[in-house]
Amino acid sequence: MSTELYDIPLKTIEGKDASLADYKGGVVLIVNVASACGLTPQYGGLEKIYETYIDRGFNVLGFPCNDFGAQEPGTEAEISTFCETRFNVQFPMFSKVTVKGAGKHPLYAALMAAQPKAVQPDGSLDGNGDISWNFEKFLIGRDGKVIARFAPSVTPESPQVITAIEGALGAAG
Repeated sequence: MSTELYDIPLKTIEGKDASLADYKGGVVLIVNVASACGLTPQYGGLEKIYETYIDRGFNVLGFPCNDFGAQEPGTEAEISTFCETRFNVQFPMFSKVTVKGAGKHPLYAALMAAQPKAVQPDGSLDGNGDISWNFEKFLIGRDGKVIARFAPSVTPESPQVITAIEGALGAAG
């Protein structure tokens, strides 16, 4: 993450001040998540890859988002409870953000500028820069650069994501 990304203020789902600087030197997968989406079962895959790679310096960071079909209407407390009880989510969760339009969170503006197109399930790149739906994923390398962006339909445990994570974890930090 560039210094700019590291400096963007964030809030944890508990309301505490945070930033991506807390994860400097590690590999991070940033995901806009939602509790009432057809893709919500991806929480299970996200938790699985988090548990698989956490000891190697990897983190998944979840950012609840209500921008698509009002599929994340709950409060931070409700979202946290849902994630813990339904999917045993242990990876860090942050307060709800907007990922599109005039109120777009600065983190997402920076991520989209760095990687305007997303990898699709067939391996092609597509997109116009905007987040297309819930569960879009951005992979940040140990050097702080955005390595890849994956479309919502690319699951966390897909070979494309796993290969990218393993490659990033193997890179010198």
